[in-house]
Amino acid sequence: MSAAVQELIENGQTALGIELGSTRIKAVLIGPDHEVLATGGHSWENQIVDGLWSYSLSAVKEGLCDAYATLVAQVKERYGVVPTTYGSLGISAMMHGYLAFDADGKQLAPFRTWRNTNTGRAAAELIDAFHFNIPLRWSIAHLHQAVIDEEMHVPQIASINTLSGWVHEQLTGRHVLGIGDASGMFPIDSVAGDFDASMVAAYDELVAPRHLPWRLSDLLPTVLSAGEDAGVLTEEGALLLDPTGTLRPGIAMCPPEGDAGTGMVATNSVAQRTGNISCGTSVFLMIVLEKALKRLHTEVDMVTTPDGSPVAMVHSNNGSSELDEWVGMFVEFAKLAGMDMKVSDVYDLLYFNALKGDADGAGLLAYNTLSAEPIMGLEGGRPLFTHTPDATFTLANVFRVQLMSVFAAVRIGLDILADEGVGLDKVFAHGGLFKTPGVAQKILADSLGIAASVGETAGEGGAWGIAVLAQFMKSRGEGETLPEYLDSKVFANVQATVIDADPDDAQAYEKFLERFKIALPAVQAAADNS
Repeated sequence: MSAAVQELIENGQTALGIELGSTRIKAVLIGPDHEVLATGGHSWENQIVDGLWSYSLSAVKEGLCDAYATLVAQVKERYGVVPTTYGSLGISAMMHGYLAFDADGKQLAPFRTWRNTNTGRAAAELIDAFHFNIPLRWSIAHLHQAVIDEEMHVPQIASINTLSGWVHEQLTGRHVLGIGDASGMFPIDSVAGDFDASMVAAYDELVAPRHLPWRLSDLLPTVLSAGEDAGVLTEEGALLLDPTGTLRPGIAMCPPEGDAGTGMVATNSVAQRTGNISCGTSVFLMIVLEKALKRLHTEVDMVTTPDGSPVAMVHSNNGSSELDEWVGMFVEFAKLAGMDMKVSDVYDLLYFNALKGDADGAGLLAYNTLSAEPIMGLEGGRPLFTHTPDATFTLANVFRVQLMSVFAAVRIGLDILADEGVGLDKVFAHGGLFKTPGVAQKILADSLGIAASVGETAGEGGAWGIAVLAQFMKSRGEGETLPEYLDSKVFANVQATVIDADPDDAQAYEKFLERFKIALPAVQAAADNS
């Protein structure tokens, strides 16, 4: 087996995917059968720069190099070969945000990530102009807020991009973006497969009195759908990834995508009435629609699959970060007690024990709101843990409500969509939260009241998804669609575990959620006064 894989690697019959997530940059190498051959990674964290959440582009480059180097080291250890080329390569990253550059490619302002919610006035003006929901984190909201605030860099802007698009441009020299990630920059016309031309014109009209030296279409990247040619790795790009010079240029690259789109691919949820949920620092619930929504809902994003189908996205700014802090406290306790325990073992112990807790939380409430949460009406965020005087205060209940809170915001969003008649038969879950088998998966099923599936790729998530998109570009049959490719060639033999919602526990979650919503003003008060 090792010799066969070595030959695949040496002959460039593999696909490499790299995804820049909120806390980790992951690299995944797959073979022709889409199996994972090797992985690499690099941990990083965002910082607050000028009052806004950001990552430096130097940290981006360093992280890419480290993630790639650790993957290469694993390939060498497992198969005795150092890769010099790949059949195809793809880049994915957290969606939204704002990267602005001048004509020489100089960065004009610190990267403003999806986590920032300072764009309220801009979003409101855009919603009024477009009659279309523009979330606070979208690139156009950040751009327009900079215009409103008359930031000094605005007249110098020659291009804007997302993180995946910028990395792709460094590797290929092409200013292009996959349609899924593009749908987090500006509204998409799914029929045309491009930015909505009428809304682009409406924006130019909106800012015309400001006499800006550019038109919006001059700034935006070219939109590409899954399977289209997005350029090749240049010599400069190869050295950026691999400063040793071992990696050769010329590798075909697929359109760069956002983590929402790669999550859809990783869970085979690109068909109607299917959805996927990605749980990390933030939480995305994506539902592929049977038909367009009838009304404007500012709580719901309209984005697309990587091949351009319309998708309703419910996004929560806050995911498992607060939960991780609680687990970290017990990791610290284990060390204090002289116990040599793996961090993963601590997670498993606490998570499995959480299933012994009361399904309604038994009077405990936990809020994982490190930052603002628009879908819950929170303009600011503070984590909060509280309980009634007669609550059943046990370790199991403490961690059960922490897990239950991770899904509260997306459940609120799903209720909004249900009022529109949106149907969801099952949801595919991925992300590190689901590595402990059956725990977060069960609580998810009960919180949404539907079956929840976790597949074999749950731990790799979007990095595997972008590798699959890279492979799709190279090996699909003539006229073969992305859903057909996924069904017949990627997921035909993939096993998944399915947990159905327990009717009693689902009803108990309703009780928890009602208490959760009633106490939300306490979270806002804490944010306003601390």
